[in-house]
Amino acid sequence: MIIYLTSQFRKSYKKLPVFLKKKAKEKDEIFRRNPFAPALRAHKLKGKLANYWSYSVNINYRVLFRFIDKNSGIYFDVGTHQIYK
Repeated sequence: MIIYLTSQFRKSYKKLPVFLKKKAKEKDEIFRRNPFAPALRAHKLKGKLANYWSYSVNINYRVLFRFIDKNSGIYFDVGTHQIYK
């Protein structure tokens, strides 16, 4: 899967502690192989973010993304649940 990164994602990722960057990279590798792998807990969002999806980096951190098609997607942000606001 091809993933495109927004400037907001790059900015948020840069601010993550090293251990979270490592975990996010591990989850990204899983996502690229299978976006619906159980370890990611990927789910479609509701409300004003109804066109977006999210997957878990760990218990507190999420990646906000959208599918372009079945072979590509865009990462919009990474962070705590605050990214949903």
